[in-house]
Amino acid sequence: MDKTVRMALLYDFYGELLTERQREIFSLYYDENLTLSEIAENSGVSRQAVRDLVSKSETALEEIERKTKLLERFEQMNVDIDRVASCVREIVALNDSAFRSEALSGLCDRIGVLIERMKQ
Repeated sequence: MDKTVRMALLYDFYGELLTERQREIFSLYYDENLTLSEIAENSGVSRQAVRDLVSKSETALEEIERKTKLLERFEQMNVDIDRVASCVREIVALNDSAFRSEALSGLCDRIGVLIERMKQ
């Protein structure tokens, strides 16, 4: 996974655990795509101070993930949801070609609704 995408996901999961200053600088760097120099100039601090704050924020987010594994479980859950959806499609196809059960079709529809809800 791309580092920027990973940092964005980690921030979505754990951003509130960072200090207000860390959140502000992290957001400017990752969300607003400002350079370290631009952030430093706008904040009245050195480029190195901004880099240190971004680095400490990244490290903090990675450490929290290492301990909780919420992002890892979220990613695995999405893989599993896709696998369940694939199985449901197979069941629908089999039902359409062989069984033609309205009860089975209704169950697949209900599972499909639940899958869509989980993806949101």
